[in-house]
Amino acid sequence: MKQPIAATLLALAMTVALPLAAQDSKEQPAAAPQMSAETKAMMEAWTKAATPGEQHKQLAEEFAGTWTTKQTMWMEPSAPPMTETGKSVNTPVFGGRQVRMDFTGQFMGAPFEGSGYNGYDNTLGKYTSTWTDNMSTGVMLSKGDYDAATKTYTYRGEMADPMNKGQMIPIRQTVRVVDADHHVFEMYEPRAGKEVKTMMIEYTRAK
Repeated sequence: MKQPIAATLLALAMTVALPLAAQDSKEQPAAAPQMSAETKAMMEAWTKAATPGEQHKQLAEEFAGTWTTKQTMWMEPSAPPMTETGKSVNTPVFGGRQVRMDFTGQFMGAPFEGSGYNGYDNTLGKYTSTWTDNMSTGVMLSKGDYDAATKTYTYRGEMADPMNKGQMIPIRQTVRVVDADHHVFEMYEPRAGKEVKTMMIEYTRAK
């Protein structure tokens, strides 16, 4: 009699267990499909492109903070320069991938404000800079390199020529790090076939 009873109990247990197992399999999400080698390589490339590195850390260390500024502008190479003062608040954003600059000051006696981003493009292997302000409806884009020997960033780009619609003016910008509390921005444009300095901004860290 023991064998039939044992067989009956086993059959009963199987009868109960099978629906429960089926129910569990329905409740559990399906396993994610295996990624192809191409998709995996693409994901790895995007991750590498998006990960902040030493260049981003350096930009934040050198430029983040609040700065007082002195602007010197040359409207004509032979004319005396104009000088103004202002303030720039620079903040690391997007997880340290960019440093946002918010500038306020004066230009020819009128209120001036502008914003820009400085970063490093892992894919291009270049430092990048964007700028827009209330004196224009455009965005200035430039990219460049860093020279550790002179602690100087050199950017090249273009800006729209308001005197000639549809034409662009090539520009060169440099940012020289003097020390932890000072750096100097300079901008150059072509005039009469010769490159001349049109602007200089001296930054001093606010204490």
